[in-house]
Amino acid sequence: MSQFLKLPDLTVEEYLAQEESSTVRNEYISGHIFSMAGATQAHDVICVNFCNLLHNHLKGSSCRVSMHDMKVNVEKAKSFYYPDLMVSCEPYEGKSVFKRAPVLIVEVLSPSTSHIDRREKLVAYRLLESLKQYVIVHQNKFQVDLYQLASDNQWEGKVLTYNDSLTLSALSPALEVPVSAIYEGVILDLTVEEECDEYGFS
Repeated sequence: MSQFLKLPDLTVEEYLAQEESSTVRNEYISGHIFSMAGATQAHDVICVNFCNLLHNHLKGSSCRVSMHDMKVNVEKAKSFYYPDLMVSCEPYEGKSVFKRAPVLIVEVLSPSTSHIDRREKLVAYRLLESLKQYVIVHQNKFQVDLYQLASDNQWEGKVLTYNDSLTLSALSPALEVPVSAIYEGVILDLTVEEECDEYGFS
């Protein structure tokens, strides 16, 4: 779980400079920083699976997938986050440490980040004008929550389970991903429960 560090408010410039030499990843929200917790093996396996699927699909295109260490700047929320995965079609900049216009963001849910990924980040990410889809992958059950921008410019949610396929229409061409492929090699920990979000997804 992210831990609040009781430090004076930082400017964006101070945060970015501090993050360059930090030994831990810190997210930035309106002048405050939050340290990021380490990942479980299940979290890591899911991320690698998903990243490989996206990377293979995007070969030869101008879009790229980033994992873990690339920040996204949500300017309207005065925030910088570290998504587990994101796809951006912004021009390549070798020294860039953040993206401003991802089309797809993926977060892998854990009990300690559940309320952040399904509430705070859900609200913040939707402020990104470029974003078309936000995907939340549970690590303690075979469930994927898909939030996407519909044709009427409203966000809609959908729950997918193990035998379903996830259509990533944010990509061009679209990618059809079996949910089972995202969870390849994952053994569920049935002793851990996750809370329901505000939309009633469990």
